[in-house]
Amino acid sequence: MGQMGSISVIIPMFNEAENVAPLCDALTPALDDLNYSYEVIFINDGSTDDTGENLAAAAKNNTRFKVVDFRRNVGQTAAMMAGIDHASGEVIVPMDGDLQNDPADIAILLEKLEEGFEVVSGWRRIRKDNYLSRVLPSKIANKIISWVSGVRLKDYGCTLKAYRSEVLKGYRLYGEMHRFVPVYAKWQGARITEVAVSHSPRKFGKSKYGATRVFKVLLDLMVVKFLTQYDTKPIYIFGMVGMGFLGISLFAGIWALYLKFFEGTSFVQTPLPLLFTLGFITAVMCLLMGLLAEVLVRVYYESQGKNQYTVRQRINMEDGTKDGGGNG
Repeated sequence: MGQMGSISVIIPMFNEAENVAPLCDALTPALDDLNYSYEVIFINDGSTDDTGENLAAAAKNNTRFKVVDFRRNVGQTAAMMAGIDHASGEVIVPMDGDLQNDPADIAILLEKLEEGFEVVSGWRRIRKDNYLSRVLPSKIANKIISWVSGVRLKDYGCTLKAYRSEVLKGYRLYGEMHRFVPVYAKWQGARITEVAVSHSPRKFGKSKYGATRVFKVLLDLMVVKFLTQYDTKPIYIFGMVGMGFLGISLFAGIWALYLKFFEGTSFVQTPLPLLFTLGFITAVMCLLMGLLAEVLVRVYYESQGKNQYTVRQRINMEDGTKDGGGNG
């Protein structure tokens, strides 16, 4: 039987010099056993140790190992985006470079993809990390993301995932948003599932994450929520906020008038007139910003030939159909 397709394994690395050789030794047999052609794209995220040199040596010994070397450290999300940009595989599999993900689990993810899913997310059922600094913040973040997004996953923080490459087309990663790709994919109609994968304790190097990551997750989640649900209709979010302030303004104004004419309370004796004025001005500003955002959205889509919809497949149609590529 011939090969079933191609995969691109993306591995961001920052100061992981001691992990390069054992990781490459584990990757080679795990990927060679698959019925897929493959490439491994290492992203050296501005490491200050010997990570770059060790990766270059590994790539020299195996042409399927490729390296993208950053001039400076820019973070895991940007490194992941660079890997996606350089990937040529039909399936994209990101994973960590600290030996805590097992390359042998890639086969499990691919089996699920072959069942018809477009995204398969790894779930570290048994974590081998410090509970207070790593596991507890992760559990809190997972609950919040699932609640806000409506996409129920047990482990958003697990880097080991598998994506059909078309799911990632037209999607750019910023901030700490690499963990939200399954949310984006689900909102775009992708079929997504989660499977348990193994997790090993870190042997070399030092973790780059801590409890403060929860706050970054909350801020990035707000951005993702806005970009995926209101990017083409910003007036809705600005309008809702504006109408809220308008309601506060009207309530304060009516209450001030009631106190003036029925209780004999002068306007200068209560902050209600000021609240009315500030609420009204804020409401008007929100509505005007919403209208301006609507204009900008139309300029953005029309100037780049983009559409607001995505196409899963076409039947009895030529690829040249006028749809701007189907990327929203």
